[in-house]
Amino acid sequence: MRRLTRRDFIRASALGMGAVVVSTGLTGCGGSSSNNNNDDGRRVAFHHGVASGDPQTQGVILWTRVTPEDGDTAPVPVSWEVASDADFTQLVNEDSAEVRQAYDYTLKVDVRGLEPGKTYYYRFHAAGVTSPVGVTRTLPEGNVDQVTFAVLSCSNYPAGFFHVYAEAAKEEQLDAVLHLGDYLYEYATDGYDGDNAEEMGRALPNNNDLEMIKLEDYRRRYALYRTDADLQALHAKTPFIAVWDDHEIANDAWMEGAENHDSTEGDYLMRKQYALQAYFEWMPIRPFDDNDREIIYRSFHYGDLVSLHMLDTRIIGRDQQLSYTDFLTETGIDAEAFTAAATDPERHLLGTTQLNWLSGALATSSATWQVLGQQVLMGRMLMPAEMLQGLLAPGPELVALIGELTTLKGRYLQGDPTLTEEEVARLTTVLPYNLDAWDGYMAEREILLRTAKDLSKNLVVLAGDTHNAWASHLTVGSGEDKQSVGVELATASVSSPGLESYLQLPAEAVPQAEQAITLLVDDLQYLNASQRGYLRVTFTAEKARADWRFVSTVKSSDYQVDEARGHSMTVQAGSPALTQAD
Repeated sequence: MRRLTRRDFIRASALGMGAVVVSTGLTGCGGSSSNNNNDDGRRVAFHHGVASGDPQTQGVILWTRVTPEDGDTAPVPVSWEVASDADFTQLVNEDSAEVRQAYDYTLKVDVRGLEPGKTYYYRFHAAGVTSPVGVTRTLPEGNVDQVTFAVLSCSNYPAGFFHVYAEAAKEEQLDAVLHLGDYLYEYATDGYDGDNAEEMGRALPNNNDLEMIKLEDYRRRYALYRTDADLQALHAKTPFIAVWDDHEIANDAWMEGAENHDSTEGDYLMRKQYALQAYFEWMPIRPFDDNDREIIYRSFHYGDLVSLHMLDTRIIGRDQQLSYTDFLTETGIDAEAFTAAATDPERHLLGTTQLNWLSGALATSSATWQVLGQQVLMGRMLMPAEMLQGLLAPGPELVALIGELTTLKGRYLQGDPTLTEEEVARLTTVLPYNLDAWDGYMAEREILLRTAKDLSKNLVVLAGDTHNAWASHLTVGSGEDKQSVGVELATASVSSPGLESYLQLPAEAVPQAEQAITLLVDDLQYLNASQRGYLRVTFTAEKARADWRFVSTVKSSDYQVDEARGHSMTVQAGSPALTQAD
């Protein structure tokens, strides 16, 4: 069979990923007065809740799925109502459409004609059944005093309960939830941290307990996730602004392949088409380009305060990741050869088209804060090469090595004249920790950050992917020419395990490791390496405040918010430096 080409993918995606129903006002179809009471003998249910997303000043995407329960595969008529009050006495939009098997009975409505900066309530009706009520909000215009986001990523169903979603749903006055990817995972139950899934009641069902490859696999996985009550609660409470990362397709995806895809699993572009079709069916996202559903980078403007630019660092322009195994010699890693590859100006993460779009968006926005919502760490995670090799093969010796290097770094920062050249070299010979992140694409990162610097923008970068909470200064140059041009705030995961699992560290060693890594990585200001949680970011004209919030466990239905480990930092407008918040 001929391999699917990029042109084939674009053509197929434009035709096969479903359509958004555009609704501009009151049609008089009567959501509660007609369709709701006329069931036509059908049996249906709203098992997957409701959702909204991609708000604009005068519109928003509304989503639901109708599940036929009578075996009839015919289209199902659905109506909806949008109101400015919770009792639905002040309707502003009322319309209807059909859901079809071809789009997995999902419905996305682009409701238009709304007012800026207002809260709206919505619900759906089908065959005598009414959905839960959802709450959404349009983008504000003009002068805006405050904008608040909840930032989340990396939710693995078999790995644990979605308590983090439940806690985010309790937040008041959120403008949006930013989901930065890994909304779901492609593995079977035992593929990734699913050892306790059975006893927690989180095992994947028999008809979906294989790695996702086909369209039906991805659809069923989304359907399972969206039965989770905590995820449903967050979707119903607040509009989502989402981007995908790799696991929506396959681990460590890039433009033409993925680490978790081989020839026995078929054509990669076909698998990607299936994955993205299911994504567009199940997520409340508005296509950036109706002719190419692979493009999801887009901007949202919260008046004069925040311009939010959502990026795709995963599949639209990413070259294949580097691997340290390609640079190994008999004496270790060939640092010179690796650095030449990592700084190659022909290596791309965003790709030229997306980078040019972002540069233009930064240049034309006059908002106080320029915020990038994207997937992988942008900050320089450069650590001693000796420690990196220990991290690549973690074991009991790693704890001792961390302690030894930390002591040396403390002496180095104090200007200890007794340090030998060999000891200094152990600290200053550094390599990136994660080549799947921006550290594997250094030239393009430098262009982006220098663009922000030259434009004198207040830059805040939000990240997910790593399952841990981080805060870093974003810098350009080196040595005496090194300058901070912005900050990066990264959220912990919803349920996926973090460094505490990967490094095989005993619980008592985690605090020491967090302090050591923060000390050894020059631009890093904060790290929580062991807890699941989310990030709340609040912007005002004067400052941006980050609050990391963690839960005590995701392995039990009983949990608490871990107030003691919560952490807060701020950055002042005009001063790209993180400080501890009160």
